[in-house]
Amino acid sequence: MSSLGEVASDEIEKLHKEAKRGGIGAYLAAIRIMFNNPVTRSMLRLAIKRIRCVHPDRGEVDATLLYHALTQFAGQELYSCPITARFLSAVINKIVEIGIRALHGDLDEARKALSDPALRRGVSLVFEGLARYGVTVPQKMPAPFLIVWNFTNMCNLRCKHCYQRADHPLPDELTLEEKLKLVDELDKAGVAAVALSGGEPTIHPHFYHIVHEMAKRGIYAAVATNGWMFADIEKLEKAVKLGLRYVEVSVDSANPKKHDWFRGVPGAWQRAVKALENAVKLGVSHAMAVTVTKANIDEVDDILDLAESIGVERVVFFNFVPVGRGKENMWLDLDPLEREEFLRHIYKEMNKRKIQIVSTAPQYGRVSLQLSGGEDIAPTHFYVGDDPIVKAVAEFVGGCGAGRIYAAIQPNGDVTPCVFLPIKVGNVREKSFREIWETAPLFKKLRDREQLKGFCGKCPFKYICGGCRARAYAYFGDPLAPDPGCIYNLKEWKKLQEELGVKIKVAAPAKAA
Repeated sequence: MSSLGEVASDEIEKLHKEAKRGGIGAYLAAIRIMFNNPVTRSMLRLAIKRIRCVHPDRGEVDATLLYHALTQFAGQELYSCPITARFLSAVINKIVEIGIRALHGDLDEARKALSDPALRRGVSLVFEGLARYGVTVPQKMPAPFLIVWNFTNMCNLRCKHCYQRADHPLPDELTLEEKLKLVDELDKAGVAAVALSGGEPTIHPHFYHIVHEMAKRGIYAAVATNGWMFADIEKLEKAVKLGLRYVEVSVDSANPKKHDWFRGVPGAWQRAVKALENAVKLGVSHAMAVTVTKANIDEVDDILDLAESIGVERVVFFNFVPVGRGKENMWLDLDPLEREEFLRHIYKEMNKRKIQIVSTAPQYGRVSLQLSGGEDIAPTHFYVGDDPIVKAVAEFVGGCGAGRIYAAIQPNGDVTPCVFLPIKVGNVREKSFREIWETAPLFKKLRDREQLKGFCGKCPFKYICGGCRARAYAYFGDPLAPDPGCIYNLKEWKKLQEELGVKIKVAAPAKAA
């Protein structure tokens, strides 16, 4: 095609007829449309070179030219940048601006959103992915948006579903010096967000140090916690002052006794709820995390009521995956019919309640699309919405992100596709994270949905779902196998029932009631 207008005309015309869309959604769509041709992609290839510029808020920053361009787009003046870099940044930003206007996007909203350095990191990854790979479905990325870092194996609880079998620290956990080196590697790779998990990260003596180190580099610092430590508001306040931006606290029942039974320690519920109350009080972004199982499937509404009574802004329902201690408690898992009914229920509840309700089950994208008659979609478990641009980007994101848009790092530096998928693909003591991300054979397979097996490989929703690869591995020993949690794989589930028998049929112990 001879011009940018011709390259994008068909797609723009299709989207132009839709309602006015939000800033950052339009920004992502504009990137995908305007840089899906050889001419503009060649600009992006020039712009993935790393250079140093002085930022008004962070001082000297060593990052890609794309990151610096986004900083300028957000309205921040840069200093000590090469003239050629400034020129290329201006050209790229003008092209994106044209795309946003064509899509009736909100430029001011996009600029405001991109004033956040962590969001700039994420968007620059999209740019770099397009430069290196072009538009792919799902989109290939040069680094993950999110790392879940199992910071330590030490834990003060004994949860029945724990994927780590967490209790005491491992003898070969990363030292503080190695942790700092890893943060530097993740920074240089362009990783946008890191969630510290465990075990229980907040009880580790390195926790605050690493939170601060990530935050000062512009990485979005998050934590997944049982809430025990943050029941003391001073400890949470300290973490927030050091740069912690998101707190996810696990609550698995509206009934204190039931939660404590599931978590293995009396008093766990009370402290988890208090931690959430503290997060609400301090105004830090937060969520209640719930692992949905046969033990609590009958109290979903009660859990949502509890969240609303606390003032929680978001509830994330996690898939149960039989790994770690979960292998010994496979009876907890929902069957495909129960999961389907549950996902449909929480979608309807989200439309009735003034609270965000999401699920890590990748089938939620398909369920939201079906129930809304094609109006809503959940491109990831972080968002459900009716913005037409979000729908356009859903296949771009692509459902299950294991090894694609996120990865996990174990306490000893092992890298895996997901915390629930314990297949080692490398170790950061032996190779850089970037090298592992780019070369691991399993990661390459997970990025190609054509390699999925069974119905997942031919499902019409495979680009917005793809099935949970961790559940496929847990049940079949193959991360490319069908996800037995999906209603379309009911036949596979029934086979598993015959093979595993009592393990997935046994009723919960009486004390769970």
